[in-house]
Amino acid sequence: MSTAAPDLSPPAAPPGFFLERVRSVHHWTDRLFSFTCTRDTGFRFEAGQFAMIGLMVNGKPLVRAYSMVSPPWEEHLEFLSIKVPDGPLTSRLQHITPGDGVLIGRKATGTLLPGNLLPGGVLWLFATGTGLAPFMSLIRDPDTYDRFERIILVHSVRQVNELAYRDLISKQLYEHELLGELVREKLAYLPSVTREAFHNTARITTMIETGELTGRFGLPPLDPARDRAMLCGSEAMNADVRALLEARGFAEGNNAAPGTYVVEKAFVTK
Repeated sequence: MSTAAPDLSPPAAPPGFFLERVRSVHHWTDRLFSFTCTRDTGFRFEAGQFAMIGLMVNGKPLVRAYSMVSPPWEEHLEFLSIKVPDGPLTSRLQHITPGDGVLIGRKATGTLLPGNLLPGGVLWLFATGTGLAPFMSLIRDPDTYDRFERIILVHSVRQVNELAYRDLISKQLYEHELLGELVREKLAYLPSVTREAFHNTARITTMIETGELTGRFGLPPLDPARDRAMLCGSEAMNADVRALLEARGFAEGNNAAPGTYVVEKAFVTK
């Protein structure tokens, strides 16, 4: 009596997800890592958006919202994540290796889109920690440069080694074959480290309150008539910077009505 050959085909993705394969993993610190994976040709997104990504756990998808680090034109996907020892997802995700399967939600969404902002001159990108992720996509999308005269990325972390992609932002992008000219003309990068010695240790809120932020770039104080802002980071940073902006007359935009600033509320903490 013959027996059926074992089914060696890869498992199918659950409804609403693509099953992709990990290509590479980079551990920045003991609390921070990034990874790349394959990208289904049917997956579409705009720079600044996020998708639900994760793993199959006990036969069910365990997912969280992650912004794409990679720009829309890239053939692979890249994500930046914290590591939480007892986090339902990150405690598992931090151990992935090349070849492992990851779930990518089929629908991308999010509010950090240039189209959710009214036309303006200077675009300020305010990030703490892994909130940098969507801005890495935005600063590598030519459309972002078409919409603004100047783009200033402000990234605040606790320790120097948490300044993920620092070399890419400050060096490699300026030499990029296709983006280099735009970057050199329009992009500025201001990293800040709050708990270690560094050339800039000021918090984003402090720099806004004192006027140091705009003064560093020879610009007048933040003004909704000219400036636009995107916020992505901890709940505390989002709330504090939002209050500072609104006190200066900024109005929040969204997918229904553009404004002078937007904030991303989806932020992985577990």
